[in-house]
Amino acid sequence: MRLPLLATVLMTLATPALAQDRARPAPPPVDGQGSAGAERATIMVEPVGMLIATFDTDGDGRVSQAELRAGVARTFTAIDTARTGRMGYIQYADWCARWLGDADALPSPFTIDANGDNVIILDELQAAMAHIFARFDVDKDGYVTRKELLTIHAAPNGGGFGVRDRKRRGGYGGVSGGGERQSIPQ
Repeated sequence: MRLPLLATVLMTLATPALAQDRARPAPPPVDGQGSAGAERATIMVEPVGMLIATFDTDGDGRVSQAELRAGVARTFTAIDTARTGRMGYIQYADWCARWLGDADALPSPFTIDANGDNVIILDELQAAMAHIFARFDVDKDGYVTRKELLTIHAAPNGGGFGVRDRKRRGGYGGVSGGGERQSIPQ
């Protein structure tokens, strides 16, 4: 699947603060040996993490809770062109397509719509994004850095999955078990 690679590339291009990080060497393989056929790390960013990274308005390489709130409001307003203060699930799919890269990207509207009335208001979107922000804020300092937005998954064959691998794992869901968030060595 090309989405994780595309997401990483777009995140890198999205902010000038990452220009220095492009020169940084790739992290070592998971097994530390670098031998052919050994398991390697796949670095990924969730679409919502990529969105959060774009909210860094002061260019310091991290997103504050205030920047998150302002960014979420800006994206909501861009979709709510009628200025009703609400969006239905179809408009939310438009929001996802525009800001997360795909109409079906997570979080789902069912997660965002806290009261289940099939309408998403700014307060619901703000609350859901604040919850996601808290999940990414690993060190709980009130800021999310690019490093915290990245997820490392162990993947056989350097991240590529063949048909045989999918069959053995029981599907096409990528890394099974959800993977654990790990920090990236500097």
